[in-house]
Amino acid sequence: MTDNEMIELYFARSESAIEETDRKYGSFVRSLTYGILGSAEDSEECVNDTYVRLWELIPPERPERFRAFIARIARNLALNMLERMSAKKRGGRYAACYDELSETIPSPDTVEKAVEDKELSGLLDRFVRSLAREKQLIFLKRYWYMRAVSEIADEMNISESKVKMSLHRTREKLREFLEKEGVRI
Repeated sequence: MTDNEMIELYFARSESAIEETDRKYGSFVRSLTYGILGSAEDSEECVNDTYVRLWELIPPERPERFRAFIARIARNLALNMLERMSAKKRGGRYAACYDELSETIPSPDTVEKAVEDKELSGLLDRFVRSLAREKQLIFLKRYWYMRAVSEIADEMNISESKVKMSLHRTREKLREFLEKEGVRI
């Protein structure tokens, strides 16, 4: 079933919309949320919450890129759950990923004053698209999917030191790119 056909099922308020979405994207959403949360039970809760949000948002939304739309919802729900679970004690993979980027990406207060979120998002998208494929994958696996360095190395069949060096160099390039674009770090 195509994405457009699934979206039409949501517009028709057909319960099969969720079944079809799970059939096509369920393993992707589970993998994404599990990568952030590290718990099958919490991941499954996020998957279910993702389907509820899809049901609430479609209609009136009509996403052009359905997979990306689902991923954004699932990722945000997983990050919100992780933040709630670690409200008093920040740690783990989530904090490590953002600590690594903290000297590259401006703080939320600075972002609000310097550029709109959409502008920064567009710049980040442009930057990531400019990277060589391997560097793109490493960067996205670490900072979008919240994968551990060891997991990235295993998945890509490269050494952990190569992953770390790639991430370090890519963060430096990102810093330079953002400064060149006028974003205050």
